[in-house]
Parts: sequence; C-alpha cells; structure tokens
Amino acid sequence: MAQAREEPRQAPATRRRGAELEEAILRAAAEVLKESGVPALTMDEVARRAGTNKNALYRRWPNRVALGVAAYRRLAAAETAPPDTGSLRGDTLEMLRRANSTWSSPYGEILRGLIAAAGSTPELLAELRDPAAESAHEAAWLTVLGRAVARGDAAPEALHPRVAETPLALLRNEYVMLGVPTVPDAVLAEIVDEVFLPLVHGRGHTAARPSPRAGRDQAGA
Repeated sequence: MAQAREEPRQAPATRRRGAELEEAILRAAAEVLKESGVPALTMDEVARRAGTNKNALYRRWPNRVALGVAAYRRLAAAETAPPDTGSLRGDTLEMLRRANSTWSSPYGEILRGLIAAAGSTPELLAELRDPAAESAHEAAWLTVLGRAVARGDAAPEALHPRVAETPLALLRNEYVMLGVPTVPDAVLAEIVDEVFLPLVHGRGHTAARPSPRAGRDQAGA
C-alpha cells in the first residue's frame, strides 16, 4: 500500500512586535495605496497583507484614514532628498519636476483621496500637514540654496526660508487655483527663470545697493 505523501510543513511564523510589526503594516498599507488608491484601503486587506490581525492595526490607528495618512507620509518621505546637478537652475527645476510628478501621479490622487476621507476632522487634517515632512522639504530647498551660495551662484542673503519655499508655493498654486491635472514643463521653467532666479540674484544686489536716502545725502554733502 502506497504511503500517502506528506505535505511539507511550514515553519511557524515568527511573532513580530513593536517597530517590526508596525513597519510591516505600513508597508502593506503603502502597497494598497499605490496599487488601488484610498477606496481599496481597508483594515481587513492591510491586515491580510501584513500577516497580522485587525486588532494590531486598531491598537495603533483608530481607523483606516489614520492608517492611510501614516502610509502616505511613508511614501512621501522618499521625495525629500535634494538633487545635485551642479547648478541652481538645474537643482530647482529638478525639485519642481519631482513635486509635479508626485502631485500629478497616483500619489497625488492618494493625497486628494485622504483629504476627502478626512473631511472636516481637524486631527486627521493636521496629520496630513505633517510638520516633520514639511521641515524635510524646507531643509531640501535650503540645501539647494546653500550649495548655490557655496558655489558663488548666489549671495548669502538669498539663503532664507521664504525664498526657498517660493518655487513650491507657485507650483502648488497651479494645482489649487487652476485645478490642473498636471503642470506643463514650460510653466516649471517659467517659475524658475522668471521668478525664482531673479529673486535669488536680486537678494544680493539689494543688500549691496545703497538706499535712495543715502544717495541723496551724499549728493548734498
């Protein structure tokens, strides 16, 4: 009598805890967002992919939207490393192209979906305005400006947070005010060439230029 073939036994799953389990959950949630967007993000699906149960999710996030916000922040974190093309124009244009690509991609749809799902809940909307992520983006833009100053492409007076945030604010305005699905590359070049670079270069000239009153005082001396 032939012996029944035994199925290979699977090794028992290692019990994950703490940061390891949280990482697995966020990774699974990010996969769902990238593949299918916010509507497909359910606690059941994320738990299945992460190889855990829903209780583990609910102990960390009160609902699927809060989990989605955390997963989106994980996805967005990869976009903060500044480029180094060797020129201020090249770096700025690359940064704008990255942001434009992100906002017009499924990631942008994810963000809009999360904003809609959060509704008027102040806590969730505050999570979407993650200060840590904003600080990372600001630091990246300041790094780009700092390299330009070090190369002699810009005066030290240009190294200012308000100057650094100008290109991204103008790009965001194209989406918010005009409602466009994506911003043409020609518009990105206009932001850099017609607004940002003149602003940066003007900072040094303004600092070196004597005031009109000082000129009049010297003329009357």
